[in-house]
Amino acid sequence: MNWLRKWMYGRYGMDQLSIALIIVSLCLSLLSSLLSLSLLSLFAYPGIMLAYFRILSKNYSKRQKENLYFLKFWTPLKTKYSKQLNRLKDMKTYRYYKCAACGQTLRVPKGRGNIRIICPKCKNEFSKRT
Repeated sequence: MNWLRKWMYGRYGMDQLSIALIIVSLCLSLLSSLLSLSLLSLFAYPGIMLAYFRILSKNYSKRQKENLYFLKFWTPLKTKYSKQLNRLKDMKTYRYYKCAACGQTLRVPKGRGNIRIICPKCKNEFSKRT
């Protein structure tokens, strides 16, 4: 194991973009084998090769910049879908309302009858049935 540490010293290593490239490439490869489409596997191999190139690269600044661009694209998507997933998980115990004044999404417990909701952002007050 010590030889591997010495060999990897000074190399960039794994980051979010490399992981995403490997996952997408493996999914494309699996899909191509399930559907018997060899053309699809041609798109999978360059992704894996690019991921390994990035992992073994010694150009830190360029790889960090590439990862930063990827994260600027990926983070809003991840946030949006994680919020939707949380809403689905909370569907049995909470209701969600939008404040009419500022558009803030508010979460209130279900089964409390008619309640008065105060927006923490703009202090707008409204009544809703939960």
